Amino acid sequence: MDTNSSHLHKTIMIADDELFFRKLLRDILEEEGFTVVAEAVDGVEAVERYCLHRPEITIMDIYMPGKNGIDAMKEILLLDKNAKVLICSGSGYDDDVKFAFKVGARDAILKPFIRKEVTEIINKVMSEK
Repeated sequence: MDTNSSHLHKTIMIADDELFFRKLLRDILEEEGFTVVAEAVDGVEAVERYCLHRPEITIMDIYMPGKNGIDAMKEILLLDKNAKVLICSGSGYDDDVKFAFKVGARDAILKPFIRKEVTEIINKVMSEK
């Protein structure tokens, strides 16, 4: 049996203003068998694409131009209280990451990405009710 079969058809959206990180994360996710249904470069686009695609998981960078990841996450959670949003940051557990958890982030993925951690966090969050 394919070890990635449990990931098949698990839909994910990536929101990050940096192309390098979007591509790196997409490559990791697709190699692990997840389906990336959308990418967004800022918080405004993230909310729009969330509404269009309704991914099972949204991975949202905190620091983006225009509407940041925390404000976009708040808006997504107002639209869908069951949305599963993971915050993505290079800054570790600073005040912004702590605040993101308070307003509804399910977990955090830290940059630079480590394949095993990304996969474990997504699987954990997907299994939550």
